[in-house]
Amino acid sequence: MKLTSLALLTIAMAFGANAADAPKELNLGILGGQNATQQIGDNQCVKDFFDKELQVDTKLRNSSDYSGVIQGLLGNKIDLVLSMSPASYASVYLQNPKAVDVVGIVVDDKDGSQGYHSVVIVKADSPYKKLEDLKGKSFGMADPDSTSGFLMPNQAFKKEFGGTVDDKYNNTFSSVTFSGGHEQDILGVLNGQFDGAVTWTSLIGDRETGYTSGAFGRLIRMDHPDLMKQIRIIWQSPLIPNGPILVSNNLPADFKAKVVATIKKLDKEDHGCFVKAVGGAQHIGPATVADYQNIIDMKRDLMKGTRG
Repeated sequence: MKLTSLALLTIAMAFGANAADAPKELNLGILGGQNATQQIGDNQCVKDFFDKELQVDTKLRNSSDYSGVIQGLLGNKIDLVLSMSPASYASVYLQNPKAVDVVGIVVDDKDGSQGYHSVVIVKADSPYKKLEDLKGKSFGMADPDSTSGFLMPNQAFKKEFGGTVDDKYNNTFSSVTFSGGHEQDILGVLNGQFDGAVTWTSLIGDRETGYTSGAFGRLIRMDHPDLMKQIRIIWQSPLIPNGPILVSNNLPADFKAKVVATIKKLDKEDHGCFVKAVGGAQHIGPATVADYQNIIDMKRDLMKGTRG
């Protein structure tokens, strides 16, 4: 009987230790490059959901650029990301393959597609109809760690025009500027800062409402209801896999499993909140590192070129 009591006491103590060890704070990383106030507002419901489900204080870690979230995941300052840039994930993976786990990929609610496009936009009333028309003109990129805002167009422009971003692709453009994000690129075109710029969109669904997902929809919801009448798309990339949902492997294993379960529960039980947080009408589908191998390879080649 004494042994049984001792065993029960040991179990109770172990349980108490595990409960005490469970994090009291959860850090949700939000990629920069878009309106910070709106992004935090769009993720407030995520905080409320996680706080209730996990009995934590969820901190919304909004970064001014993509690098902040990359470094946050590598430095154990960010615990999860619901909408990660594939190129930014590749940066994390190449520096530490074991830093994070891929929980899943976002999948379009409308047609089940799992990708989006980098597009070049110009003002609708401009004379530019194709990429070549922008020779000698000013051009806007989003962020060096953005897939659609740099990695994909960079690869296409190097192939099309030669050179690199540093020499403005053989001086094809009069200037190439990193604006800091997709919304800044769109606004830069609208206000005449750039003759052309890149951004991202699903190209699925109703064009006038900004398609099912992408940077257009956020701006339309904010204060540009006629945005799609003001711009024209003159180039699009091949399909890019949607961003992964990531969870840090630095979390205690039991707690990490609960975080993953809560992410999936959010998608199922408060889908409207999930849609706001990821920036489009999407749900979670299965994914692994293999789904991003092409992006990882492209990022590795780009990093080698930068070092060389």
